[in-house]
Amino acid sequence: MTHKRSELFGIRIDAVDMQQAIGRVLEWVDERAFACRYIVTPNVDHAVLLRKSEPLQTAYEHADMVLADGHPIVWAARLLGQPVPERVPGSDLVPQLFTEVPTNKPLNVFLLGAAPGVATRAGQKIQKTWPQVRTVGIYSPPMGFEDDPEECDYILGRIALSRPDVLVVGLGAPKQECWVAKHRHQIQASVSLCVGATIDFLAGEKNRAPGWMQRGGVEWLHRMCSDPKRLGKRYAKDAWIFPQLVMQQWIETRRSP
Repeated sequence: MTHKRSELFGIRIDAVDMQQAIGRVLEWVDERAFACRYIVTPNVDHAVLLRKSEPLQTAYEHADMVLADGHPIVWAARLLGQPVPERVPGSDLVPQLFTEVPTNKPLNVFLLGAAPGVATRAGQKIQKTWPQVRTVGIYSPPMGFEDDPEECDYILGRIALSRPDVLVVGLGAPKQECWVAKHRHQIQASVSLCVGATIDFLAGEKNRAPGWMQRGGVEWLHRMCSDPKRLGKRYAKDAWIFPQLVMQQWIETRRSP
């Protein structure tokens, strides 16, 4: 099924809701295509990074589904006359997907990313919470692995031996998107989900913001307060540049005949 796409800041975002996104993933699992399909979930930081990162631009260009992760992306889409139905964050997509898996058709999952031990705990919680989901592989790659061909071959080999339906990739942006895009023809999985800190959330290593903060579009504030040293400067930069991107596209839209 083909869905409408919204064009924002050089990103083509699929105008789908959570249920449509899950339905498409499950269809891809059934099809088991030759090349691994992959999903990216842009937020404000992705939009800012994309301006100057050619590898990330390429990763987004080849992505099979692009889902609006952040509320500001959804709000900007509506303001610019290219609305998307709702926010579909990766950290919600994964557990919702697991919940939708039929009990008579188990889903095999490989967890790639997070710190050593974290993915193991996430796998244990997955098995306990969703018996219909099987964690068939877990690996936490070392720093700088993406530039080491031997390490990349090792990871691809482990995935191939496990033969997962879904590869959950939690390596952080833009590393996860660029690595999956580069190796998509070698990844032996039906679908790869580039979903940031989702493995940490599944393991209970990090806590999601309260529901009211998620609904109000200030989940970023909770994350920044949880890790101000790492995220403070990033969010300050995003808060300065993102409105400029919105204004620039708004002006271009007004000028168009």
